[in-house]
Parts: sequence; C-alpha cells; structure tokens
Amino acid sequence: MSEELVGKPVPGRPDLLQVNEEPILVVPNPHHSARTKARKQALDVLFEAELRDRDLVSTLDEHIAEGDPSVRQFARDIIRGVDAHMGEIDQRIEECCSQEWTLERMPRVDRNLARIAVWEIDHSEAADEAVIGEVVSLAQEYSTDDSAAFLNGLLAQASSTKAKAEQA
Repeated sequence: MSEELVGKPVPGRPDLLQVNEEPILVVPNPHHSARTKARKQALDVLFEAELRDRDLVSTLDEHIAEGDPSVRQFARDIIRGVDAHMGEIDQRIEECCSQEWTLERMPRVDRNLARIAVWEIDHSEAADEAVIGEVVSLAQEYSTDDSAAFLNGLLAQASSTKAKAEQA
C-alpha cells in the first residue's frame, strides 16, 4: 500500500507542503556542526570572490561588515589562510589531479572546496579524515553528482602526500 502526501508544494520551498492553513515540514533541515557551517561560509566567500573576480579578503570584509549572518571565526581563519597560501594550495591540488583534469576544469564549487580542505590538511590541527569527510559531505550537498567521489580521491591523495609537501 503506497502512501500519498496530501497537500500542495509551497512555491520556492521544496521542504514544505501546504496542508489546510499551515505549511508542514516534509524534509527536515540537516544538522550541521559549527565547523561545517563555517566551512560553508568560507565556501560562499571563496565562490563569490572567484565569480566576481575580487580579492578574497575584501570579499570577506564585506561579509563581516554586513553582519547578516555574522561570519564565524573559523570561516575567517579558513579564508585568510587560503588567501595567504593560494599559490601553494593550487599547486598541491594540481599535483593531485590527473593530467586530463586540471584545476581550471574543475567546477567552481569543487575547486574552492578543495582549496578549503588542502589548507586545513596542510595548515591546521584538524584530522585529515574529518576534513575530507566534511568537504565530501558539502560536495554531495552543493555540487555535481560526481563531485563527492572526485574530491574524496583528490583529497586522499593530498593527505597522503602531505609529508612530502612539508619536507619540500
């Protein structure tokens, strides 16, 4: 016996159905940790700066000035860290990509998620596995169907070559 939902979709809100007078939630909002939310904020700023061809720190400063929502400290750290090490990060990503798949060919979301993760892998105390898991989860939510698997492989390579990068 199949169940049918009774109600009409609420325009612009795929998570709600209009039943009688009150809309009801049909898809619960996923719970994200504070660090995941900060990574998402960092992704938003990196994506915007790249799309608008703007400086990362200037874009961050605009978001801080707007204050809605307030930019988490961890997001600020990520953005400033990526900005300070962009050349090194992009080189590490290129080294972990196959010859057929370059940094420029990656979708913008994937490229910036990879930058966030490589910065964390190389410059933070966070466990590599946790960083990779969080970034793969964000890719599943915000990027293409193939992005999660692609980033998982790329970031596993970045993690395994971290010691070599530190020695260089």
